[in-house]
Amino acid sequence: MDWAPDDTQAIQLLPGDAPRPAPANAAGPSIFTALQEQLGLKLESQKAPVEVLIAERVEKPSEN
Repeated sequence: MDWAPDDTQAIQLLPGDAPRPAPANAAGPSIFTALQEQLGLKLESQKAPVEVLIAERVEKPSEN
């Protein structure tokens, strides 16, 4: 699938590098347009309940 990231998706992480923005000259459709035109999928926003798991504390296991 070909698409160009928008400003909210334009972060590239490279090993040993600090985060930096993607090149501004990246050409291509948005992720939403690419999904619809190239894969025939349409994203629709909606509200729904979501299960959430909260870890209050984490410890390494003992070596037994």
